[in-house]
Amino acid sequence: MHALSIPTWIVHILSVSEWMVAMGLVWIYADASQNPVWKGFAIAMMPALASAILVCTWHFFDNAPALSWLGTAQAAMTLLGNCMLMVVAGWLWRQSVRIGT
Repeated sequence: MHALSIPTWIVHILSVSEWMVAMGLVWIYADASQNPVWKGFAIAMMPALASAILVCTWHFFDNAPALSWLGTAQAAMTLLGNCMLMVVAGWLWRQSVRIGT
């Protein structure tokens, strides 16, 4: 756990917490707006959350070489998450163009 300083751990933990809150708020907005595409957006945020948890896990174990696969998995989750968010953002954009708002 010594790979990161206490302030850096605080930032990591708060960032993960903030992302979870954002996912919850997007889900609530989906219900309030009665637009299910926003639920898809919240779901598309999950790989980025998994990515953050993977890298925090690796840091927790002092970036142990035996766990270096966590870095690869984290990168894969980041790629997957970015692609998913791009697709859902496209759905939202097409929907807004169709509606004219």
